[in-house]
Amino acid sequence: MTITSDQVKALRDRTGAGVMQCKQALVETGGDMDKAIESLRKIGAAAAEKKIGRSTGEGRIEAYIHPGNRVGVLLEVDCETDFVARTDDFQSFCHDVALHIAAAAPIAVAREEVSADRVAKETEIFTEQAKGSGKPEAVWPKIVEGRMDKWYQEFVLLEQPFVKDPDKKVRDLLTELIAKLGENIVIKRFIRFQIGVYDN
Repeated sequence: MTITSDQVKALRDRTGAGVMQCKQALVETGGDMDKAIESLRKIGAAAAEKKIGRSTGEGRIEAYIHPGNRVGVLLEVDCETDFVARTDDFQSFCHDVALHIAAAAPIAVAREEVSADRVAKETEIFTEQAKGSGKPEAVWPKIVEGRMDKWYQEFVLLEQPFVKDPDKKVRDLLTELIAKLGENIVIKRFIRFQIGVYDN
């Protein structure tokens, strides 16, 4: 199958990957754009894994106020160099994540950051629900585990579906950016303000 330059350009525009990577992904997937994107995302994830743990001493504080001035977000995203921090891609990512936080109201960046008390409380609720489900006691732990996973996907930033593209999680966006910019990038912390709400 012949892969056209227009197909390669379209894939580059959507993923930010290199020309040869795009062409190879299209060849391997028979020109299927969605499968090529998925292939590149997997490659990107592998590339990103190698960068995790590298020091991030630069970055950006992003401030976002949602229209209506009732919700606001302060977000810190760190990277390795000031050069990357000043790129349009990095700044656009910071803005998009801050907007996402305003809309989706996560309570933590990663599941490891959720307080032990909150995890215990949710686990207790799901355990009681499992007991009342009428299902055998042997399957209760699996039920609780499944419900906790769904809970994390609803309330943990990296696991939430991205508001602008629900087919991707915020973690996917981060992985793609790391692969594209070639540096370790970390969503460090955020605070979300909402009029009348004092406990996210």
